[in-house]
Amino acid sequence: MATDGGRFSGARALHAFRSSDFRLLWSARTVSLIGDGAFLIALGWRTTTLTGSATSLAIVLMAHSLALLTTLLIGGALADRYSRRGMMIASDVARFVIIGALAVVDGSGQLTFPLLLAFAVGFGLADGFFYPAAGGIVPLVVDSQELASANTLIGISRQGAFVIGPALAGTIYGLAGSSVVFGFDAITFLASAALLIPVRPRAFEREPSEGTFRSIAAGARYVAGVPWLWVGIAVTSVVLMVAMAPFQALAPTFVSEQFGKGVGAYGLLFAFEAAGMTIGMIAFGQVNPQRRRIWQIFGFLALNDLFAVAMTLQNSYEAAAALMVVRGFLIGYAIGVWSTLMMEWVPDGKLARVTSLDFFGAIGLVPIGYALTALVSQTVEPSTILTAGFALAALCWASPLLIRRVRTAA
Repeated sequence: MATDGGRFSGARALHAFRSSDFRLLWSARTVSLIGDGAFLIALGWRTTTLTGSATSLAIVLMAHSLALLTTLLIGGALADRYSRRGMMIASDVARFVIIGALAVVDGSGQLTFPLLLAFAVGFGLADGFFYPAAGGIVPLVVDSQELASANTLIGISRQGAFVIGPALAGTIYGLAGSSVVFGFDAITFLASAALLIPVRPRAFEREPSEGTFRSIAAGARYVAGVPWLWVGIAVTSVVLMVAMAPFQALAPTFVSEQFGKGVGAYGLLFAFEAAGMTIGMIAFGQVNPQRRRIWQIFGFLALNDLFAVAMTLQNSYEAAAALMVVRGFLIGYAIGVWSTLMMEWVPDGKLARVTSLDFFGAIGLVPIGYALTALVSQTVEPSTILTAGFALAALCWASPLLIRRVRTAA
């Protein structure tokens, strides 16, 4: 793990950049995330123009999510046994091939909806091997005291990429079409793989091999033995089902009906949230709290959804945008605390499996949330659904603080 202690010695949030290996890892993630941000915009428009159906994108995203869930836990088990860097490179190469093929088929005029679904499934399967390895490699390229900085910088990269990527997509799509955007995303995966090749993470103690599925079960037993971990994962799963899924599905309609605004205002609302998350992550990286971290995680997340409730009750778009910045700040700060605490607490040999279980738990109930939203929204106003969902989410986030073993853990 190569370091350069003479640079980036100022702001605490930048300290992880003193590791040359982390700089390479961060650059690889950033390039890939910019491509992903562009890909999602192109995918949405291309799917709609291909089918003429407003529900077709939901089907494509559902196919991707289910494929991701299929390989996520397996990816976590493998990343605790084999090279995490190698798994990330292999996943990048696989995604380069899949999205590159999509670009070629789309450019040739032969793209059909079944083919698009097949590409989405392949992309999701490859994603499932990438994310656990990416989460598990961070403590292997920075010192433990720089984990807060590393998570801050990765979070900033993620939020920034999902502003830059869509902007690039809009320009490229308008000038050259969806196939060129897909090709651009494919190239970012190849660039990511190239940047990861020289990374040299430190070795970690691997547990004895006991088979993939037994290894997954061992990871689940570990999580079940750490109250703040399993409670946090369980609560996140419920919250994303009752609050995030409805908001993603109903936000366009909500913005149109509540504020009389169009697609630009809809996109800008999420940009305000991303800006708030970036500020929150920077604040976490600078503060790097060491006490009452569980209180900060669940307390800030509960407050975030109370601000979201206030946002759904607004008639002023400007006030709603300001509230989105505040809730973004709270989410970004809380995610920074959670990610860093997990990396500090979980042994290196189990971290990839715990990361995969965290990810799996977080999105496992989201498809049900989409289905319930589609059902309930036929008879209930979007603003009512969102207000109720965010209020329930706030209560869910606060509930772990009633458990003494959880609130006193860290």
